[in-house]
Amino acid sequence: MKIRCAVLDDYQQVALTMADWSAVADRVEVNVFHEHFDDEDALVAAIEDCEIVVIMRERTPFRSPLLKRLPNLKLLITTGMRNASVDVAAAAERGVAVCGTGGGGNGTAELTWALILGLARKLVPENEALRTGGKWQSTVGVDLIGKRLGLIGLGNIGSSVARVGQAFGMEVAAWSPNLTAERAAAVGVTLAGSKEELLESSDFVSIHIVLSERTRGLLGAKELGFMRPTSFLINTSRGPIVDRDALLDVLRNGKIAGAGLDVYETEPLPAEDPLRSLPNVLATPHIGYVTEAAYRGFYRDIVRDIEAYLDGAPINLLR
Repeated sequence: MKIRCAVLDDYQQVALTMADWSAVADRVEVNVFHEHFDDEDALVAAIEDCEIVVIMRERTPFRSPLLKRLPNLKLLITTGMRNASVDVAAAAERGVAVCGTGGGGNGTAELTWALILGLARKLVPENEALRTGGKWQSTVGVDLIGKRLGLIGLGNIGSSVARVGQAFGMEVAAWSPNLTAERAAAVGVTLAGSKEELLESSDFVSIHIVLSERTRGLLGAKELGFMRPTSFLINTSRGPIVDRDALLDVLRNGKIAGAGLDVYETEPLPAEDPLRSLPNVLATPHIGYVTEAAYRGFYRDIVRDIEAYLDGAPINLLR
């Protein structure tokens, strides 16, 4: 009898075409679910007989209460090598191996620039007017050359965003709790003296820091208050890094010019959420990592993780 494997949240219906599953096809029965399970009971009913479960990023959290309801689960694979929505310690206590994957491409950094450019040149209202026969040329765009780009976080993604900003002729500065002047200089970036200095001096502020207990709510009402009415905030990292109520306040009251968002506290974003309709918000449904290169890397390693598990030597283990 084949081992049962569930692949969750395959929204784009590409899980079985982004990699060659033939290496495990004779030993594993793969069941792919394209729709998200909002109800935990329905989720458990669908996967309770599965020994292997594959999850896409944080779309379906695996906390201790859910893990306790899945006694047959032995291998949990998450895309990427970090997933804050998985209780790795609880999984280990239950004898569940948690593995990750590599990825590929530069999708999040590229989407960051799509959001920056879309906001700066008012692409959504101008495109909408063009399509509907509205007013020809109704806005004045914001130039990037000579403007200051402030980065919160200067890891791989932040550094990629910085290089594009420099190519546009922007002055690029960065800040994070552990960022050093040497690291900033290596990327050709100015180290901001403080988070507050970065916020009050930047025309565009882009977040590229990992969500943790220390960074949750990093930008609240006080911090957003340092930004100027002409400045823009971009978040392609994680929603809870920015206090939601504080963000809604500065957007509704014109305390900042606008926001480009790809991540939210609740995902999928509820249909009635005001972030869907505020005119100064350019929002996308957490697609920063959703690119062909990343997906091919994810699913290639998923198959390898399954094969290694079947052979008794799991790889890419998360700790």
